[in-house]
Amino acid sequence: MDIEPGRNAAITSVVRPSDETGGTLRLARTDDFDSLDPGNTYYAYTWNFLRFIGRTLVTFDTAPGKAGQRLVPDLAESLGESSDGGRTWTYRLREGLRFEDGSPVTAADVKYAIARSNYGSDVLGSGPMYFRHLLGTDYQGPWREPDVDGPVTLETPDERTLVFRLQRPFAALDLLATMPNTTPVPRSADTGADYRLRPVSTGPYLIAHYEPGKQAVLEPNPHWDPATDPVRKRRASRITVTLGVAPHEVDEMLLDGRAHVDLAGFGVQPSTQERILADPVLRSRTDNPLTGFTWIYCMSSRIPPFDNIHCRRAVQYATDKAAMQKAYGGPIGGDIATTILPPTLDGYEPFDRYPVGEDGTGDLEAARAELAAAGMPDGFRTKIAARKDRLKEYRAAEALAAGLARVGIEAEVLDFPSGDYFESYGGCPAYLREHGIGIIMFGWGADFPDGYGFLQQILDGRAIKPRGNQNMGELDDPEINELLDEGAACSDPVRRAQIWHRIDRLAMEHAVIVPYLYPRSLLYRAPETRNVLVTGSFGMYDYVAMGAS
Repeated sequence: MDIEPGRNAAITSVVRPSDETGGTLRLARTDDFDSLDPGNTYYAYTWNFLRFIGRTLVTFDTAPGKAGQRLVPDLAESLGESSDGGRTWTYRLREGLRFEDGSPVTAADVKYAIARSNYGSDVLGSGPMYFRHLLGTDYQGPWREPDVDGPVTLETPDERTLVFRLQRPFAALDLLATMPNTTPVPRSADTGADYRLRPVSTGPYLIAHYEPGKQAVLEPNPHWDPATDPVRKRRASRITVTLGVAPHEVDEMLLDGRAHVDLAGFGVQPSTQERILADPVLRSRTDNPLTGFTWIYCMSSRIPPFDNIHCRRAVQYATDKAAMQKAYGGPIGGDIATTILPPTLDGYEPFDRYPVGEDGTGDLEAARAELAAAGMPDGFRTKIAARKDRLKEYRAAEALAAGLARVGIEAEVLDFPSGDYFESYGGCPAYLREHGIGIIMFGWGADFPDGYGFLQQILDGRAIKPRGNQNMGELDDPEINELLDEGAACSDPVRRAQIWHRIDRLAMEHAVIVPYLYPRSLLYRAPETRNVLVTGSFGMYDYVAMGAS
């Protein structure tokens, strides 16, 4: 019989280390993936999961805690070689890389993956587009310009070499190279928006079956060569994902052994937390890490009445952060937040632009003063978008609405599915304007563990998109944009951290983002799991490391 190593053991060590292979690793999720297309996804748990089937130019080491943020070459033989003051980066692919059908992976396949994901927003709209911002060019994407070989600033001089020629210096291209959109895509297999149904594998597993909203099944990829892969181990003989399960049912599946992992990585529901924490054996199987996210909500600066900064500031002061924290289970669910950057990233420094009292319930007097300055002393009406299958988020939205009502702000909470939340609803500015939705609930984590990776997509005015938009406040401040460019080019870590902190303060002055929680997840590791660790790169269990007896 295994002896439980104790609570929080997987934050600093590997729990139940084993070279054992075989068995089925079972995962469960309340909704569907946002997309299994590596070029059209923006959920952290999907990025974590996709490492089973797709390899990127660079990846993160399989190690617990901060060590899990260490960069290691994946498809590439080494980390990128920088020249020309950080404007030119060269990567050379390993020998022997193959797709699941046995065909070789070439530099052209990686270039096409970047082209379709960063320049194909007419078909794919949900993934990050950092490469487009850095590579520039007037290229219109593979569907509008099918005869053009991608952006001319991304060169493939031979089958194993990629050369990125950037418009401006960028010191952290290796971090961008970890993102799923550097996963090779064979052009002949690309089915556009439907590629999410059957992406072609380069990792240890391939998709044997996928029924959206119901189930995904992974089986071994016969052409994955472990000799070329420094990170992944194929520990399980099969991986199943049960989708569309009610939140409390996911918890029951974990506790009764029908599932080993909650794929979302945000921890069990508050009622289950109470049950687990009251039982010494169950409690010993949990980890409660800071996730590296900040739970926030945004107010669109282009949707009335939030085009008035005093209305936004009134909401800041009227927010009952203590009640919203309670929706996540109290302190076990996270620490009350006052900054956009989380404590896990360089550049974080504590400050509180809109204090809500020592008890965290709000400063109603300050809120009423801002309403008076806005010319709306009696308050106003708005709507809140939230994902109901994320029960804790939805309850936090209800707590927010109740807090705002104390100063006459009537906020109706609307529920949406999480699968296409950013593609069709919360990340679609036209939809928000059409339906008068002024407040959008979501959580944010770094696209890569760096201040730029956290801040750029949610604060850069040049990142606003018609679909899959993450800058939901629609903020476009030239000073913030310039600071982001300065930080991106800076190789001095101390100066970079200072820049990220300055941006945090400037953004809070605009009041478009309300940070309310630095979340902690109460993660449950089923006793059958092996090689369990919390990775600092995703703030959840590292799925590719895991196996099951």
